[in-house]
Amino acid sequence: MSNTADHPNCWPALPLESWRDTYATLHMWTQIVGKIRLRLTPLVNHWWNVPLYVTARGLTTSCIPYGERSFELRFDFIRHELVLETSDAIVKTLPLGPRAVADFYKECFGMLRSAGIDVKIWPMPVEIPEPIRFDQDRQHCFYDPDAVARLWRILLSAHAVLEQFRSRFIGKSSPVHFFWGSFDLAVTRFSGRKAPPRDGADAITREAYSHEVSSVGFWPGAGFAGPAFYSYMAPSPAGFRETRVSPAAARYDEGLGEFIVMYDDIRAAASPTGALLAFCQSTYEAGATAANWDRENLERDIRV
Repeated sequence: MSNTADHPNCWPALPLESWRDTYATLHMWTQIVGKIRLRLTPLVNHWWNVPLYVTARGLTTSCIPYGERSFELRFDFIRHELVLETSDAIVKTLPLGPRAVADFYKECFGMLRSAGIDVKIWPMPVEIPEPIRFDQDRQHCFYDPDAVARLWRILLSAHAVLEQFRSRFIGKSSPVHFFWGSFDLAVTRFSGRKAPPRDGADAITREAYSHEVSSVGFWPGAGFAGPAFYSYMAPSPAGFRETRVSPAAARYDEGLGEFIVMYDDIRAAASPTGALLAFCQSTYEAGATAANWDRENLERDIRV
């Protein structure tokens, strides 16, 4: 990685308490936009048709087919607007600012209808406690543009490192993508073997974890006192949790069943990109070795 990628501007502070309300609101907005993509795209293995993707300006659905047309929805975190662009040259925008989720929901679908796009989604949030229907949610109504810009800057930096990590693997691998349900950026590697069935798993979990995986990603704060990177194996092999990994601040969280390293420990490192790449590589190696993955045929020689 270029040394300029370690500049402090690339890894800004983002204490959870400083933007918790904005976080909760933005999470709901991304779920609304993400569910539009989910509704209009065919199922791809492990729900890869669902996530959003990091762009040079924010997050995007990528191209969504709609009859003889296509469209894209983009969160622009520089101009702070939701942008609708269609294949027949329609461009519409919805400003991002303090606004109740119910109002965002109404205005987002109004913008789509004004462009001749009629789509309906299930209006219930997912993967959060005590969900409120989007069209009734006036509790979440906050937007701090500075905090959102810092989140986007972190996503850009993390995305670059995860892409480099992904390039080292020649087996099946997911894109680096942003899951709006759990609000995290992730990349997942696969051993090529089917995973044993999970007792009591729902259809979503069965699809997501149908095969053995090693996954690493970034949470902006859910479940912690602050943002953190995580790494896990599914299923988790014997001996994985006891392995010593890098950097030294990384630890195995028994409650989550995952390795984590706090974002503040990464940004404080002499080389944040190097520390994060070491976390990705060391946790993957620990899990893949313990699970007896065919590493010789799945990995690129990183010494080259």
